[in-house]
Amino acid sequence: MKHKVWLLVTVLIMLLVVSACGGAAEQAPAPAQEEAPAADSSAVDEAEEVAEEAMEEEEAMEEEEAMAEEVPASDEPIKIGFLAALSSVAASSAQDMVDGHMLYWEQHDFQVAGRPIEVLVEDTAGDPDTALNKARLLVEQHEVDMLFGTLFANEGLAVAEYIKETGTPTFYATSSADDLTQRTPVTNLLRPGGWASSAPHHVFGEWVRANTDCESVYTIGSDYAFGHEVIGGFVNTFTDNGGAVQEQVWNPVAEADFSSYLAAIQEAQPNCVFVLEVGASAIRFIQAWSDFGLAGEIPIYFGEVPLDQSILRGVDPPEIAEGYISVGHYAEGRDAPATQDFVEAYEARYGLLPSYYSVGQYTAAQWVAAAIESLNGNIDDSQALIDAVRAIELDETPLGPVRLDELGNPIQNMYIRQVELREDGRPWNVIIDEIPEVSQFYKYDKDEFLAQPVYSRDYQGIDWP
Repeated sequence: MKHKVWLLVTVLIMLLVVSACGGAAEQAPAPAQEEAPAADSSAVDEAEEVAEEAMEEEEAMEEEEAMAEEVPASDEPIKIGFLAALSSVAASSAQDMVDGHMLYWEQHDFQVAGRPIEVLVEDTAGDPDTALNKARLLVEQHEVDMLFGTLFANEGLAVAEYIKETGTPTFYATSSADDLTQRTPVTNLLRPGGWASSAPHHVFGEWVRANTDCESVYTIGSDYAFGHEVIGGFVNTFTDNGGAVQEQVWNPVAEADFSSYLAAIQEAQPNCVFVLEVGASAIRFIQAWSDFGLAGEIPIYFGEVPLDQSILRGVDPPEIAEGYISVGHYAEGRDAPATQDFVEAYEARYGLLPSYYSVGQYTAAQWVAAAIESLNGNIDDSQALIDAVRAIELDETPLGPVRLDELGNPIQNMYIRQVELREDGRPWNVIIDEIPEVSQFYKYDKDEFLAQPVYSRDYQGIDWP
């Protein structure tokens, strides 16, 4: 642009000077000893005025271009489709997901980069077929710009297959099936604010072996993919560090009576027990462990979910959970402003201490909002949005510092947590140890890890590496 303007100015000056000299050329030739007449000063002044006007015009154009870059490409709403299992057995956890996500946008007046935000929530009922139909509804009829949500792994996997074809940017902060970001990743599916099921438990197996007297572990867990992955992550590193597995027991996801399981544990008298139960079964297990008098008799350690706020709210009396130790990528008792500001805001809004379901979706909204800001609100190019989310590194969130690895899973802190009672008598998790910047592959070589099967009943990583 500058080159063209200066070229124009130069040509104008030359023409004006030539024009000024041309008037003298019509007169009689001057004697040889006389100097040639000078150019008319008024012509030079006119040329300088033209040049100044051209420069002013150029500067104005540059200002307009800069302003155009700052203004979002559209003031149309950004449409977010949110999939939540609101009428499932995990309805309260699904509501936590929605509440956490909505809290972030409420705090930001439902706007980002000058564009309004519209969130369309659809109930999946916890069913993969329903989740798939609702995803189609949101993408094909409501024409949402992106998808968030899904709670259960089977929902997440079903929707992942669909959005692989549509290219819709999709963000999972709750569905934690390992292979979503391991052996079968989808390029337009990322987990900002989320996690892989086994990742915290890789940390915990090593920690328990190194920091307790437990040399042999007895595991009990819900018999489905999530339970297999959580317990697999734990026993893999526990055995890598010299520990042994005494026995592994699996119970139905909706187990109502743990008496026979606990009688078997009492008889086995293991060094320690590692537990992964979910939903109402987790509450029943904690209650049964106390009723059997095993608390204080046999050391017990928990996966992330059994001591999450979504479970602790239902433990009665709350004192029976006091002192229990678990691992997690979130600790609501973390003594950091970003965490406590979030906890206080969530409690003020909903009257509850936030669960990991809440914080994950809140952080996911924060993460994606930062990416949209980096694009000045222009999200027409879906791949550009995905790339922007991948590039975001947040120095502080309610979870702590976070960034994504090359497969779309967070690298983040893991916390060894202990249940304490707050001054108001409610239980929450406080940090007793912190392991920073943990990858979903932990200390393993990524390629060697991915060459093994995903954790299952048949493969628990006990003999690898």
